[in-house]
Amino acid sequence: MLDTRPGLFPSVRPRRMRKDDFSRRLMRENRLTVDDLIYPLFVTEGTKAREPVASMPGVERLSVDLLLEEAAAALELGIPAVALFPVIAPEKKDQEASEAWNPEGLAQRAVRVLKARLPELGVITDVALDPFTSHGQDGLIDDTGYVVNDKTVDALVKQALSHAAAGADVVAPSDMMDGRIGAIRQALEAEGYVNTRILAYSAKYASSFYGPFRDAVGSAANLGGGNKYAYQMDPANGDEALREVELDLQEGADMVMVKPGMPYLDIVRRVKERFGVPTYAYQVSGEYAMLKAAAQNGWLDERAVVLESLLAFKRAGADGILTYFAKDVATWLK
Repeated sequence: MLDTRPGLFPSVRPRRMRKDDFSRRLMRENRLTVDDLIYPLFVTEGTKAREPVASMPGVERLSVDLLLEEAAAALELGIPAVALFPVIAPEKKDQEASEAWNPEGLAQRAVRVLKARLPELGVITDVALDPFTSHGQDGLIDDTGYVVNDKTVDALVKQALSHAAAGADVVAPSDMMDGRIGAIRQALEAEGYVNTRILAYSAKYASSFYGPFRDAVGSAANLGGGNKYAYQMDPANGDEALREVELDLQEGADMVMVKPGMPYLDIVRRVKERFGVPTYAYQVSGEYAMLKAAAQNGWLDERAVVLESLLAFKRAGADGILTYFAKDVATWLK
């Protein structure tokens, strides 16, 4: 006689629904689509310039003309937005990061070209000073080398305004200074950029997974033996991340970011459940480099593990993902 009491085997066999592809598809809880992807791109000076990033196989620094071609290819694949990261010549870096808000600066010129030629593509700009400082920090420093908050915020406001003036759809402060979201929002409103969105890197951790990115933008050498512990978050903390997100939302952020991604999926989940706002995660350079290296050595199936890892971001609650695999993933999902 079959025991039909609730929850007892063999009446309940969860594997029944896993037997065939059609039933697995029908009960699938999360899906990864091209609409979830943001493509980070490194832009450098020159024409027809293409510089491989040694620690990120397959990733290149591109001059604006080639950047336009890459962005057009991404748009053709259905990727909704790109995120720009400028690579600044050493002679243009100084203690005050003054090149950051130059209206004819590299990032500003790249934005203007992209919006003129690909107006439907979302353009996100990085608001931080580390590519522009001779010391490699995300902010201005005092005589002791400490990153000062309020003067840095003043510089970030100028940088964000220059990006908005160039046509950026989204400015993304990634610096972790206190009060910078409110200051940028007020400045954008005052200058009439009422629809410029702010993607706040609200929970950016002082992670060891950023190394290849710093190589790519050329800030690693400037930073030397320094670190960013005095302003980026301690990897041990979770409650603090919720406090940071709450403050940024109160100050006017439209979207929030957790960075890095995979090691901090618990933070993504907590942020999404607590606030229910557009929540993004960054599959950072170290994550990319690890997966690439393992795949190139034949230890992992690249397509399988990349899709699985990005699906994990979605399962955790991310609405979108910055990933260097964006073009590959968009192709695989077609």
